[in-house]
Amino acid sequence: MTATGGGERRTFTPDFLTELFRNPLDPGYADAAERKARGEGPSPNARKTYRTIMAVTLVLLGVLLVMAYRQTMEDEPARTRAHATLVEQVQDRRVSNGELQERAESLRAEVAGLRERELGGAAVQRLRDLEAATGLAPVRGSGVQVTLADGATTINPVTGDRRTEAQVKDTDLQLASNALWAAGAEAIAINGERLTATSTIRQAGEAILVDFRPVTSPYEIVALGPDDLESEFRDGYAGRFFAELVKRYGMSFDAAEVDDVTLDAATELKLRVAKPITPLVPSSSPSEGGR
Repeated sequence: MTATGGGERRTFTPDFLTELFRNPLDPGYADAAERKARGEGPSPNARKTYRTIMAVTLVLLGVLLVMAYRQTMEDEPARTRAHATLVEQVQDRRVSNGELQERAESLRAEVAGLRERELGGAAVQRLRDLEAATGLAPVRGSGVQVTLADGATTINPVTGDRRTEAQVKDTDLQLASNALWAAGAEAIAINGERLTATSTIRQAGEAILVDFRPVTSPYEIVALGPDDLESEFRDGYAGRFFAELVKRYGMSFDAAEVDDVTLDAATELKLRVAKPITPLVPSSSPSEGGR
């Protein structure tokens, strides 16, 4: 704002914000808006320049697409050959593993025959009992089958993440196996994989590995043992825990008695350290009692 002394007229200069609100458009935009309102289009030179630029752009895009297509087609045979080579190698290894497995079974049977011929009746029977207990021999009998299965997988509508609360985890299978051992189970197999003293049940991403072999839902845990094994498991901590998971997350759980079931022997048992058990020798001196 400016002012002069005496009786002269005072003048006010508008500030920047006032000018901005009065004239919000740039002069160039304002001129284009006026031409559009009058029905005037761009000049012939502007239209020609625009068409030329569009044509050059389309030609460049076409050239790039052709180059990308040719490069893709040149790389495709190499990828196809590599894929075919990998598939052939996998099939060859599968056949080789099958032949080695058959040879191992034949040698195992030969060793068993020689062992029985050399040891005799009582020693062979005791050895068979020990093999059955350790998982190195197939067993047959009655027991319980515990079935665990994943529930429905939900997706968070906000983040899009998959919720895995209803999926069976490795700790669930560990809990079920330990509870069955504690209830008197003599042999356990998970989806046909026989458990031994060195067996591992681990999580690998979303997969569960039993002795490094993947198992999938539904998980069938078959255990051979006493007649009350099913009731002991269902009424115990593990059974109540799985029943709660069914209520909360929709998982599937069932425990039922089974009769005349055969569990195969463990495919492999790596024994790294073994020590003989020293029998406890009773002391000749009388006991002084304890506190």
